[in-house]
Amino acid sequence: MYIDKSTELCDAEALSTAGTGLALVGDQIDLGAAGENVGNGEPMALVVQVTTAVTSAGAATVEFQLASDAAAAIATDGSATVHGKTYAIPKASLVAGFQVILPLPPAGDVAYERYLGLLQNVGTAALTAGAIDAFVVPQTQIQQWKSLPDAL
Repeated sequence: MYIDKSTELCDAEALSTAGTGLALVGDQIDLGAAGENVGNGEPMALVVQVTTAVTSAGAATVEFQLASDAAAAIATDGSATVHGKTYAIPKASLVAGFQVILPLPPAGDVAYERYLGLLQNVGTAALTAGAIDAFVVPQTQIQQWKSLPDAL
């Protein structure tokens, strides 16, 4: 899959270990003053890949949210516009290589604000480590084919 640096939100970015709740992770994409139509009509998706296993002293879960806001520091108080979110993923699943793909709704469904970014929502217990890659790509570029041994 081709990753455009201008739509990359995280590159081996450490997740926040500050506690539970919402936190901004990685970089933001400036969509311009008018809040561009992400993908310009082409179906897009958010891809989040774990590069370093997520750890926690407790039974932590992490939900990832693609959100937009009027300011580059995407709000973590619940006021940012959320365009899509994953389920609460248990830390045991968040091992190196784990990948979650989130199709994005068309811009007409919910208008995008100027800045697009990734929020992590940690539940139950604070994280102690973990890092991810995250980027936005056309859905047609996503490769999910996996080679399996004979007779499976």
